Amino acid sequence: MNPLKLIIIVMALFLASAAQAQVIVDTKKYSPPPWGPVGYDDVRFYYLPDVEAYYDVHLSLFIYYEGGTWVFRSHLPLQYYGYDLYSEYKVVMTNYVGYTPYTQFNKQKIKYPKGYRGKPQKTIGENPGKQNTNLDSLVNDYSIIKFIKGENEINENDSLIKKINDNEGGESKMNIK
Repeated sequence: MNPLKLIIIVMALFLASAAQAQVIVDTKKYSPPPWGPVGYDDVRFYYLPDVEAYYDVHLSLFIYYEGGTWVFRSHLPLQYYGYDLYSEYKVVMTNYVGYTPYTQFNKQKIKYPKGYRGKPQKTIGENPGKQNTNLDSLVNDYSIIKFIKGENEINENDSLIKKINDNEGGESKMNIK
């Protein structure tokens, strides 16, 4: 066989193999939170109309607008400390494909305003009676914020500390003076 033909055939085979589309299939099974609605095990995002936030099931993080940007956090902002994830409505984003659901925020805010209630939802797990399921991270972040602000000691009359103590039925995990 002519060496030139052989080189052309090898190059054609190489180019054909490089041109094949690569498909990546994520086979990992993600567990929705216990407060998530029943029947949507394959959904990645929920929209929480009352707090104008999202929840990413794969990352187990809330996504909300703070300080001029969308942030990913393990808990909701402090002003939603009493928000009951079990009883409040979750919009299940069944038709969304992507990683940034907040690009749809302006449409969703209109379609699902604060106070929106769709069909009744049953949650995956039982409500344990605590309103904030991310209490430990909330306390840790709150203490970091207070420290950054130069408030090294936290007053026992602090409203969040009182709420945590009332909710936990005991002492706070923060150093109270």
